[in-house]
Amino acid sequence: MTLNTSIDHVHIAELLTRLRARTPLVHNITNYVVMSLSANVLLAVGASPAMVHAAEEVEAFVAISDALVINIGTLSPGWVEGMRRAAARAEALGKPWVLDPVGCGATPYRIAVAVELAALGPKVIRGNASEILCLAGASGAGGKGVDSTAGSDDAVHAAVTLARRTQAAVVVTGATDYATDGVRVIAIESGDPLMTRSTGLGCALSATTAAFCAVAPPLEAAAAALAVYGAAGKLAAARCKGPGHLPAELCDALYTLNATELAQHTRISEHAAH
Repeated sequence: MTLNTSIDHVHIAELLTRLRARTPLVHNITNYVVMSLSANVLLAVGASPAMVHAAEEVEAFVAISDALVINIGTLSPGWVEGMRRAAARAEALGKPWVLDPVGCGATPYRIAVAVELAALGPKVIRGNASEILCLAGASGAGGKGVDSTAGSDDAVHAAVTLARRTQAAVVVTGATDYATDGVRVIAIESGDPLMTRSTGLGCALSATTAAFCAVAPPLEAAAAALAVYGAAGKLAAARCKGPGHLPAELCDALYTLNATELAQHTRISEHAAH
């Protein structure tokens, strides 16, 4: 991607059309809680999901996939070995992969795994503010379990630092979502506070980001995923009385989302990274 590539509603709508036409196969190594939701979200947005985590087969599955997402929500030695092998194979084959460092900061083991995987060449790293602050090495960083105790605005500098160190696009989600490659910072205003009351929606966003990585360079893919997911979330929340039905409404909104709705329900701005 060149610096003058415009990341706006029109371009993001084009990327969504491209994704739906291609139906990329997205290999998920993710946690038990979100497997079903992530699969349904990927189907709704236009991708094809697969949940494959056994170390004995991940390398073969990466080879036939269009993109990979690694989510560290469920950690055990066997799962971590699968993550290592999948990430290394994706890097060797030039397949894009997304790292979701769930709960980074909660325990020393979780921090160590996140740091190790971040060094294996992810094209995008997607986390909440506390996770990105921790992974960037900010002192005192750490959330409340898997939840953030910091605002996304507070983690923009850490995201820029992490992007420059890893050469990945880094996404920090919150009241305002940010995506940066260390040079540009894209801000996306969309979504709804109700989304924080339904488990796994951030994890499913990471899977959606991987789907867009199959059809666009990392920063464009990250911004497109944020805008599309945020617009759908805003539409879904307006149809719900509470969080119980939100995942189903989100899938419906993703399935039917069009360019007009995308433009109406997102604000996109950009500034240079500092």
